[in-house]
Amino acid sequence: MRTWLLAGIVAALGMTGPIFAGDKAAGDKEDPQEALEALNVNARYTIESVHLMGAKMVHLSKPLRGELDQVVGQKVDHSRLDKIAEQIKKELHVSDVSVKVEKGATPEHVKVDFEIKNSRKQDFDLNVARFLYNSKLGWTGEGRATTHIGGNAFNFGLVDDGDALTERFAGIRAGFERDKVGTDRLRLRFDFASYHDQWSPATLAAAGPSSEMASGPSDIYRTRQSFSPVATLVLAEPLEFSFGTDFARFRPPAGYAGASAKTESSNAVVSTLRYHRRWGSAPDSDKDSDGQDLRASYTVRAGTHVLESDPAYTRHLAEARYKYRRGHSAIAIGFLAGRITGIAPLFERFTAGNSVILRGWDRYQLDPLGASHIVHGSLDYTWRGFLAFYDTGAVWDRKPEREQKQSLGVGFKAKDGFQLAMAFPVRAGRAIPVFIAGLNF
Repeated sequence: MRTWLLAGIVAALGMTGPIFAGDKAAGDKEDPQEALEALNVNARYTIESVHLMGAKMVHLSKPLRGELDQVVGQKVDHSRLDKIAEQIKKELHVSDVSVKVEKGATPEHVKVDFEIKNSRKQDFDLNVARFLYNSKLGWTGEGRATTHIGGNAFNFGLVDDGDALTERFAGIRAGFERDKVGTDRLRLRFDFASYHDQWSPATLAAAGPSSEMASGPSDIYRTRQSFSPVATLVLAEPLEFSFGTDFARFRPPAGYAGASAKTESSNAVVSTLRYHRRWGSAPDSDKDSDGQDLRASYTVRAGTHVLESDPAYTRHLAEARYKYRRGHSAIAIGFLAGRITGIAPLFERFTAGNSVILRGWDRYQLDPLGASHIVHGSLDYTWRGFLAFYDTGAVWDRKPEREQKQSLGVGFKAKDGFQLAMAFPVRAGRAIPVFIAGLNF
């Protein structure tokens, strides 16, 4: 009782540090037994949030960001926090990173601040944002370089993606982001992209009577550029709202003979509501922990003639993913549903049969032009790196065309994001498996 009372008095006075009980005056010698008791008291506290202090713009690697996420909801473990601080110091190339523990918003909960000293980083941070191989769709890769000036981040990247859309697109991406615009709750971002597009024979055949040209101005394009200014407002710590516009231009192939053989514009208003919350408990070991993670979003993109867009359409997409960890095991449940009204360009249409949605199926067999409706659910189970998953979903334009598909797969998933899997479509007759391997997908 006396120990808890002392901890409450210390927290009320605003004193911070790794010890909530048994603090000594300056110059006093520390009693090892008292220090051990203080640490034991501190271990009763649950971490409710983690923050990086002393740097306006910090981009950590995915594994390190995941390490920070895992400690939220767990009991205070100073040895683990010190290890994370050392990892942050090495990754950001700063002089020092200290750990400070403060009173939380609820009883027996604390906030952990990693205070970065001398936050000047290297001129450039280079990373592989995505790299994967799909035996039906080929290679996909994206590399990015980021530099920081004050509270601003500038990035430039190269991409060659044959997995995400109906077409394969390759080109450049560049962006600017400011993480604080007048307040910590408002961020601003500008993205620019320029791509060269390649099409499969199945898509060309489905787009028009010729295997080389399409029949409509919104079907086949050879080049595509986009510019997207977006602002993000943090409504509450787990909830944020993004709003902005997306200006896209796309041009048909040389020699296109249609009446509207000119550069088209698809200009849309974009808004997204996102929710992300984590729960957790004390770790079972240094490598595995118990916890829950929920991510959900709802996005609306509306191409409108008010912005001088050639196609007029509305695209709705709802996504959710829940993950539960216990010991060495983890279960993840995913869901998405989308609908397009009006006539949208091909890069806005929904696709399935790639490395994420309906794994194991060939997207050109499902719908080579993409679809205006999609629904998909997935169940992933991992145990000590072993991965097993089940997918079900459908893509369609008209309701009579809807046909539910299923797929199964097994593989390996590492903590650093690397995956290796074999996916099988569930259907009568011979089923040819799809081999998938890579990072961050």
